[in-house]
Amino acid sequence: MFNIFYKKYKNAKLNLPKGFTFTAHTGCMGTKQNSLESMKKGVQSGANIIEFDLRANKNGDLVLSHDEPIGGEITLCEAFALLGSFQNTKANVDIKMTDELEKVYPLAKEYNVEDKIFYTGVNDNFVDAVKTKSPEVSYFLNVKVSKLKNKNRNYLLSLVEKVKNAGAIGINFNYKSASKELVDIFHENELLVSIWTVDNEDNMHKILSFGPDNITTRNPDKLAKIIG
Repeated sequence: MFNIFYKKYKNAKLNLPKGFTFTAHTGCMGTKQNSLESMKKGVQSGANIIEFDLRANKNGDLVLSHDEPIGGEITLCEAFALLGSFQNTKANVDIKMTDELEKVYPLAKEYNVEDKIFYTGVNDNFVDAVKTKSPEVSYFLNVKVSKLKNKNRNYLLSLVEKVKNAGAIGINFNYKSASKELVDIFHENELLVSIWTVDNEDNMHKILSFGPDNITTRNPDKLAKIIG
């Protein structure tokens, strides 16, 4: 029954928006999360964007870490140095805090990657700090979308307004709440749609059929094959 349900998506002709990208989630393809190896593997898979998490350690240094840093993490300087060696790859900097965020853009400029980065992880509580500390960097607003209302136009328009008011370039949310209606309304309002984290091939076909602007996955090699 499950496979029959997804058959229509698997056979559907892709109609992806201009500029469509897909992002290699940190730790993609069995690599260690927030490692240089993960970044390299993501690029090798054909992903347009690589993701890593960002925090400040107790010394105020920016490091790649999902949780509270304990020492030995890759520094943001190391990540930016590697990013600069990738010709056409951007980085999704998934912020887990806003401490020391004012250091990000100057470091990006130092490594000539200021045009290659954007933020996700920006929730309602982070918006003001991001605007104040790092206004040069564009960002998606992380939103928890209701699965029960994801086709309701009035609800979706309220999300559009929320994202616009936050000053974000688009919405970033879990694939389980995705719908074609949501994608279409955001595109009508000239906002981008980024969907995470789509690891299963059947779900990849389904989400691709909605026509989002970006899909984040731990299996970018599989998504690359589907897109062709």
